[in-house]
Amino acid sequence: MPHRLHMIQFGPVHALPVLHYRMEFAQLVRQAFERVKPDCIAIELPPTIEAQFVRAVQRLPEISVVSYETGGKEGASSTVHLLVEPADPLVEAARLALGNGIPLHLVDVDTGHYPLHFEPLPDSYAIHRIGLKAYYDEYLKASVSLRPGPEDMRREKGMAFHLRELSEKYGRILFVCGMFHLERVREAFGYHQATPLERVRRDNVRVCNLHPDSCREVLGEFSFLSAVYEMRRGELPDEPTRDVSGLRKRFNALELIEGGKREGSEEEILRCAIIRSARHLGMAGEFPDRQRVNLHLFNEAARHYREETGEPVHIWQKRAFFRFTRNYALLAGRLLPDLYQLLVSARGCVDDNFAYAFARLATFYPWQRAESDLPSVRLSPEELWGGSLRIRFRPRERRHAKGLSPLQFLKRRKEKRPGEWLEGFDNPSICSYPPEDVVIEDYGRFLKKKGARQLSEELTRVEPFTSSMLDGIDMRETIRNLHEGKIYVREQQRAKGGVGGVVVIFDEDRANERFPYRMTWLGEHEQESDMAFYATNPAENIAGPGICRCEYGGFLLSYPPRRMYDVWSDRDYAFARTKAEVLLLAAIDYSPEKHVVYTAPRPPRSIFRQIASRLGRKIVYIPLGSLSPVQLKKLRVLHILHGHDKREIAKDYIW
Repeated sequence: MPHRLHMIQFGPVHALPVLHYRMEFAQLVRQAFERVKPDCIAIELPPTIEAQFVRAVQRLPEISVVSYETGGKEGASSTVHLLVEPADPLVEAARLALGNGIPLHLVDVDTGHYPLHFEPLPDSYAIHRIGLKAYYDEYLKASVSLRPGPEDMRREKGMAFHLRELSEKYGRILFVCGMFHLERVREAFGYHQATPLERVRRDNVRVCNLHPDSCREVLGEFSFLSAVYEMRRGELPDEPTRDVSGLRKRFNALELIEGGKREGSEEEILRCAIIRSARHLGMAGEFPDRQRVNLHLFNEAARHYREETGEPVHIWQKRAFFRFTRNYALLAGRLLPDLYQLLVSARGCVDDNFAYAFARLATFYPWQRAESDLPSVRLSPEELWGGSLRIRFRPRERRHAKGLSPLQFLKRRKEKRPGEWLEGFDNPSICSYPPEDVVIEDYGRFLKKKGARQLSEELTRVEPFTSSMLDGIDMRETIRNLHEGKIYVREQQRAKGGVGGVVVIFDEDRANERFPYRMTWLGEHEQESDMAFYATNPAENIAGPGICRCEYGGFLLSYPPRRMYDVWSDRDYAFARTKAEVLLLAAIDYSPEKHVVYTAPRPPRSIFRQIASRLGRKIVYIPLGSLSPVQLKKLRVLHILHGHDKREIAKDYIW
């Protein structure tokens, strides 16, 4: 990996070119401090706000805002807000000076008006790969056409003047300055400057505490990254002593009676996630990798998503997320995505619930409080950065207590006394909930059609047009081979045989821990299939009197109905390694048709294709990731009713 640190020396001044509010440059300041061991530190800020700036730095890791009124164009006044946050190189330099007892000097000129420069620069992650020298050299080549304004030149000459004054008192000076100004400051340092005309005092400079809600939107680096950087400045924090869970999906009967309480507050949960990420990014003092921070952020968000919804983030969703964010960043001329791009990708590649969990963690800063020794202020991105991008989430409502959202809680019935619902299990017979049967049977028919269509596509033949149009022109193949000057036609052959069984696997449960409940059901009428499934333990989630709520790990639908024995006790399937393989063997065994549709995260082992071939069957594999995740979530939940009489009251308890 290239040497990242590169400094420009003129006289006793060791200058570090930086980009403001970028974590990588804050880390470079730390490295420069260790190398130079300066006698004083100078930063690109005016001395008129020194007292308030130092007060804000001393409050870190709590984030402050230094504000003051300044004259704008045509005499109009405007408010300048300076964020004092950990991942800013100027703030890091000031912290090092104050923490090590080294003189700190603010050497900029207070001109009253600071022009904004929007330069087409690659993001700061580039220095992690190519080093600061290569980055700065390319910047100098690209900035040749940029012309400084009168205010810029006045500031640069003023900084050179103050640095010459400091050079007469100190042997080694660490100067932290923006890339836009550094070369001209170095040139001006080479010859004597007149004392700059500058404001020496500024009244009404305020230091305020930034409200936690504003921390989620206005920081230069998003809150999760700033928090990880802050934790890694010193000794790494200890690993969380206990695993604090999020909103839990399942409750046992006793917890339901007691109300089912969460383990730990949301703030504690998010803080533990940041601590884990900070510890696992490498040794203390090691240069932080923004790409790995994004990976840990995704993994922690996936962890919370599973705890809150009971559904995992699959590997194909993770792969799609990082591929999409990479391409999205490239379209915007970036190496890595920003927070907005990450959130858009999270919502598109998983769902709104995951994007909401991702945003909640990415924008959490654990040290910020609304109550402080300073007045708290709310700032919007428009006030600080001149604009913002908005994104909306539509997550499913969180389920509190007995799994009900606040609105549903007003509609659904509750226990009149503790343990009342446990009295509804005296009926030994069990049955399903008909509305859920309709949904799952419809989806089974959809998968049968999809499997038949996939077989037909596999049998499609494409060839150049000669004498027959066959089933029509294949436009895709014709355009692909346009250079040949030929027209391609296709012949669609119909697959022989229908689909006699459908297997859907959500989770193979190789450890045999999450889905211990196994059952085989026969169809009640000709429009229903026989069904075998494995699911979560019904006793862990009681939804009403004689009503249990479960989640499928996988299920089998076999047509026609009323033919299936208990597949879980059949010795012919004893060699299967997992419950998913038992269902696949049963589907092959009971299918009267040639084809069996198998939908799962991964294809079956090759031995099952051999078994199917010997029995005159064929397995049609459909990747689970190719199906709608929204529709699959609707299928995951089933309710087991103890007695047919519960069907009349089930609608009052099922959510």
